[in-house]
Amino acid sequence: MKILRRTCKEVTVLLVAREDRGLPVIERLALRLHLAACTACPVFERQLLTMRKALARWRNYTGE
Repeated sequence: MKILRRTCKEVTVLLVAREDRGLPVIERLALRLHLAACTACPVFERQLLTMRKALARWRNYTGE
């Protein structure tokens, strides 16, 4: 199905958008399908997760 096909560029936009808001079901499915087939985009997804965790630690840092 062409509606579920996404390019790497489109997937990176979806991954970043997912940080701020929930994605519709069709977008989540397209994202999952692409991540299962692509080798580069899962790496980017892990990088986003690492940055999110680092920022959360920084926000909660008290300096003690």
